[in-house]
Amino acid sequence: MKNKNLLLGLALVTGLTSCQQKAEEPKDDSSYKTPETKLASDRMTPEVLWSFGRMGGESISPDEKTVLYGVTYFNKEENKSYRDLYTLPVAGGKATQITNTKGKEWGERWTKNGQIAFLSAESGSVQVWEMNADGTGRKQLTDIEGGINDFKFSPDESKMLFSKEVKLEENVHDKHPDLKKSDGRVINDEFYRHWDHWVETYTHIFVADFSKGTMLKTGKDIMEGEKWEAPVRPWGGIEQVNWTTDGKTIAYSSRKKFGQAYGLSTNTDIYFYNLESGKTKNMTKGMMGYDNNLSFSPDGKYMAWESMEREGYEADQIRLFVMDLKTGEKKYMTKGFDQNAGHLTWTKDSKSIYFISNWHATDEIYRMNMADGKIHKITEGVHNYQSVHPVGDKLIAKRVSMSKPAELYTVDAKTGESNEISFVNKHILDQLTMGTVEKRWVKTTDGKKMLVWVIKPPHFDENKKYPALLYCQGGPQSTVSQFWSYRWNFQMMASNDYVIVAPNRRGLPGFGKEWCEQISGDYGGQNMKDYLSAIDNVKAEKYVDADRLGCVGASYGGFSTFWLAGHHNKRFKAFIAHDGMFNLEAQYLETEEMFFVNWDLGGAFWDKKNKVAQRSYANSPHKFVDKWDTPIMVVHGEKDYRIVASQGMQAFNAARLRGIPAKYLYFPEENHWVLGVQNGILWQREFASWLDKWLKK
Repeated sequence: MKNKNLLLGLALVTGLTSCQQKAEEPKDDSSYKTPETKLASDRMTPEVLWSFGRMGGESISPDEKTVLYGVTYFNKEENKSYRDLYTLPVAGGKATQITNTKGKEWGERWTKNGQIAFLSAESGSVQVWEMNADGTGRKQLTDIEGGINDFKFSPDESKMLFSKEVKLEENVHDKHPDLKKSDGRVINDEFYRHWDHWVETYTHIFVADFSKGTMLKTGKDIMEGEKWEAPVRPWGGIEQVNWTTDGKTIAYSSRKKFGQAYGLSTNTDIYFYNLESGKTKNMTKGMMGYDNNLSFSPDGKYMAWESMEREGYEADQIRLFVMDLKTGEKKYMTKGFDQNAGHLTWTKDSKSIYFISNWHATDEIYRMNMADGKIHKITEGVHNYQSVHPVGDKLIAKRVSMSKPAELYTVDAKTGESNEISFVNKHILDQLTMGTVEKRWVKTTDGKKMLVWVIKPPHFDENKKYPALLYCQGGPQSTVSQFWSYRWNFQMMASNDYVIVAPNRRGLPGFGKEWCEQISGDYGGQNMKDYLSAIDNVKAEKYVDADRLGCVGASYGGFSTFWLAGHHNKRFKAFIAHDGMFNLEAQYLETEEMFFVNWDLGGAFWDKKNKVAQRSYANSPHKFVDKWDTPIMVVHGEKDYRIVASQGMQAFNAARLRGIPAKYLYFPEENHWVLGVQNGILWQREFASWLDKWLKK
């Protein structure tokens, strides 16, 4: 591996071994060695955090002997990332790096004959390539004009489907060809931008006959002329598109609405396109929420998918549904199971479906039997499983925790016993001391019990007093589980000698439907009391300095921080709010997915007869700025179209006009996340320096 994965700085000292290959040469296991990485200390730093390899995209070879996966590394000096592919024996053993190029390979998957197909922009646009399992014999399979997004072979590999951007909207240059240098936009309906981009194209699915001896150059648009996309933005990927087992039908998820109607609805359906007739049929008509992430049983008899019940509620319970493809009968398989069910994977015999579900803030593997509908919990522990792949009598699964980034494990399908088989980051983790992660149950103001994670600093000394940070979760319906984050990383915060308090307040999945749904229409209510119950409980510990408390969070957590700034009764000495909602009335008119604010806030602020909505807007943080008395740092990205940058600017300006110490960290090219390596390191440095300034005096 070349030094593309190394972040050089005071906190990280690295050396390259003599056995490393040149960039153009594929690796084999006999010559590849992990770079020697020498840390300057055993504590996490921003540079160390961004030096971890990010593993994903795992799939199992047809003979079930090998796992294929990719690892992304970041180079700080170049401010870019690289991604290479690896193989690993299912039985465990040494990993083999099979690509080492100047760019990236992604979308990797096995072909029937044990070769590897993948995506690469090596030719100048994103195309499908293929190579042998050892990385040799690399060749280009497609040359589609403008490039593609993703692809899937039909079961017999005689056809290929691919997704591609299609321009259907007329822009100013089409209407006024003499104004070539104009950058204006003419907008006639809502939903003109989404997440972090302007809606100028639609992702469509194409299909074509495929022969490995011929370069594929074109295909048939099975959604021709339709002004909507598949997969569904912003989260949908190729998991929302699939072939039926007989290869005669393409199934895909789409929200077939346009403009304002699209922004008001979550009604995403599953459509079947028949290759012989060219006709499309809605298979989930009348099911009003999200229906997506479909998969077919190996015997071809059933389709399983994830379904939400209610239109407009993006955080509704995720239910497992199965359809009998012969009769069309739909069956709700997880009825009575008060949890979400995602990442569906069929067993080879079609008798069971594995899925992942969160319960009490960990993501575990479950199995549902088709015959009787019974659900069995397979794993238990302080971790999050992120994927599951049945292989014989065991499972290959990807797992993370608050103390460890993603690695692959074998899991006994009966006992849940696990064994790590990949060691992407072992050379770094072995040199780090992580803080302990403790689970505690805290009594809330309404007499319920709330799970709170407490993360202590490395080399914790119970006789010392540490400053503490209350972490406010985003979503709002997003569990504070055992996730590993490259921004809101609890071990990163704890390494700077802070105690982290991370409560699973009202409004989070994993504690039953009632607990999760309480937050809708009650943004300034019980969940805020839950936050304060958590920090008040932990600050009573002898090792916490109750006079040095901070409060931090992003998205809904940013809203929470802004709200608490006006209601904390001098508990906190510093705040940090990232991409938070500050002015809810402005938020209602600025955001793009109107279904979210309609559901969570209750409706429009001008609807004076709507008591739920009026309660929401009465709790807008901007209405309590007169009570702000504590230093605050505000962070926002310009390309965040979910919560626009003006929300952060308003909050910062309000603080300064009130004479309150404030800092504004602004990223012109980042969206709701911070994805660039140098921006990510800058974020961590400014985050730590602000807290240290006010909590370590």
